[in-house]
Amino acid sequence: MKLFLDTGDLAEVREAAAWGVIDGVTTNPTLIAKSGRGFKETVLAICEAVPGGAISAEVVATEYDAMLKEALEIASWHPQIVVKVPLIEPGVRLVNTLTERGIRTNVTLVFTVTQALLAAKAGATYISNFVGRVDDVSGDGMEAVRETVAMVEEYGFESEVLVASVRHPKHVVDALAAGAHVSTMPLSVLRQLFKHPLTDSGLKRFLDDWNAAGLTIG
Repeated sequence: MKLFLDTGDLAEVREAAAWGVIDGVTTNPTLIAKSGRGFKETVLAICEAVPGGAISAEVVATEYDAMLKEALEIASWHPQIVVKVPLIEPGVRLVNTLTERGIRTNVTLVFTVTQALLAAKAGATYISNFVGRVDDVSGDGMEAVRETVAMVEEYGFESEVLVASVRHPKHVVDALAAGAHVSTMPLSVLRQLFKHPLTDSGLKRFLDDWNAAGLTIG
């Protein structure tokens, strides 16, 4: 499964990229606004920080012609850019147009398998199934992920299922179990994937024993 970082913070991107485990970055208007930098400037800097990675940058218009104009502008900035599009009627139409032009897309704000079906039919590169926001209202966010993975596999769609709104490591574990292609998460969650108390205690014991013996390397 691919791991994407969900952020608009360039420092966070550079930190995670240095670990060599992220395959891309997802942004949205809220994350870009929090960055305090210009949109194009931020997206291009992220592309540079994650060479070869898929970098999602979202349109903000909601009417088709304006969305298309924004999408073509965003896509022209860098070959790593994936145009992020909300799951609304003009958005699905836009995805179809961009797919015909060879431009990769990430359909966002998907909560049901029926929405995912529309995105897949339109040719979405990534289908972003949100899980945390569904869990927040007492639903099972991962249910739609499982259904979408099954749909993509059953009907041979080329779309990749991207688990978004990831709140904790259990969401990542569940995404793996569901067969999702990608999980995107904040840096705080990505950091948690390293953690286990037995790793910490085991390392401490190794180092304590090494130091007690007065050993050195070289």
